[in-house]
Amino acid sequence: MTQSNMHIILRLEINKQNISFGEIATIISNAKGDLIAIDVIKEGAETTIRDLTIKVGHKDGQETMIQSIKELDGVEIQHISDRTFLVHLGGKIEVRPTLSIDNREELSHVYTPEVARVCTAIDEDPSLAHNLTIKRNAVAVISDGSAVLGLGKLKPEAAMPVMEGKAMLFKQLADINAYPLCLDEENAENIIQIIKSLSPSFGGINLEDISSPRCFEIEARLKEELDIPVFHDDQHGTAIVVLAGILNAIKLVRKDLRHCKIVVCGIGAAGISITQMLLKAGAENIVGVDKKGAITKGVQYENPMWTWYGENTNPNHERGPLPTVIEDADIFIGVAAANILQVEDIKKMADDPIVFALANPDPEIAPEIANPYVRIMATGRSDFPNQVNNVLCFPGIFRGALDCKASTINDEMKLAAAKAIADSIPEDELNEDYIIPGVFNKNVVPNIKEAVVEAAYATGVAQNKKDSQI
Repeated sequence: MTQSNMHIILRLEINKQNISFGEIATIISNAKGDLIAIDVIKEGAETTIRDLTIKVGHKDGQETMIQSIKELDGVEIQHISDRTFLVHLGGKIEVRPTLSIDNREELSHVYTPEVARVCTAIDEDPSLAHNLTIKRNAVAVISDGSAVLGLGKLKPEAAMPVMEGKAMLFKQLADINAYPLCLDEENAENIIQIIKSLSPSFGGINLEDISSPRCFEIEARLKEELDIPVFHDDQHGTAIVVLAGILNAIKLVRKDLRHCKIVVCGIGAAGISITQMLLKAGAENIVGVDKKGAITKGVQYENPMWTWYGENTNPNHERGPLPTVIEDADIFIGVAAANILQVEDIKKMADDPIVFALANPDPEIAPEIANPYVRIMATGRSDFPNQVNNVLCFPGIFRGALDCKASTINDEMKLAAAKAIADSIPEDELNEDYIIPGVFNKNVVPNIKEAVVEAAYATGVAQNKKDSQI
């Protein structure tokens, strides 16, 4: 099973007379740790104090390594730090003014009494808020903590580190001010009303980590009842990046999306949205499979979205579990759970199989196991090629939507975003290990923005005139 890497920093006081540094390094190596950096804090004739930055693959290995170092004669562990926790200390974002207030006159313009004139103008024409407040460049990142990463339901406070990270990425990659809001509320109707009440302050709403099937109702209602873009990133962000990767993958294997058999494993929020995107892009033969097997037409499922799924996919009425329906599939897309795809399953697929194993932190099949049998492999992890990462999508799509003051993010804008991501890799650079651009590729956000703006104007959802964009 693939493991998530962790980084720790050990501050050690080492008696140079009693022990050599090589003995410490050997313990780290035996615990399958990777010594990344050594910083000398204090050096004396008999002792030295050093910070060791170590990457370890598993918590058990970390604990074994620390215990072994504690047992060494001549070594004292002064402090243990987890580098991930350190970067979260005090939170990861802050609010800063766009101008300074240095005298009484400046204060009177930004606050009382002159600010009253601006308030009155907006009250008479609320659309002025787009130009006279932060609204034109502000997105609310909202979660109820019900489906955080792969952790499931957490307290709303525990979802904050993820929402803060999202806000950082909005700012760094697209210069959008994003605000993390975690709601202590589980009722879908109440969440809808809370977000509607908050909406006057924002130019867009990014829903995050809300469990299925409530996420569908919440997004659909908000899109219908608000005049600003509402985007559930777990659904659409994943779907857009998956489609981008598939578009490039089929270029390499010289197949037509319409003729590909695609198996989607895991029919939750992401799996349903991926399917919807593929259908919009022209796919005609998609088979969805979950724990109970293939989803088929004519069955009234408890989850209404599964009923929709059965009515709109699986044209050949295939039945059975994953090992059965994967036969002759050109593409496998997994958004389910670790280790549910076997080599024997891949061997049943069509020539040049494409496998997107996107479960995190551990994919449906480990790349080192799958690679000898697949033509193209993608995962959701950053330590393997072809990472499907929502970060590629949401900054650019909101940048475009805000700039043209779009009232919604429609299917045409999503398709445009997917094609823009795919086209960010020149055809002469496209290869099996590079079908999805990296998250720091500087062309991605501008390409998406331009494509999204054009799609918004073409479909009549842009409210700004073309010559009045930000």
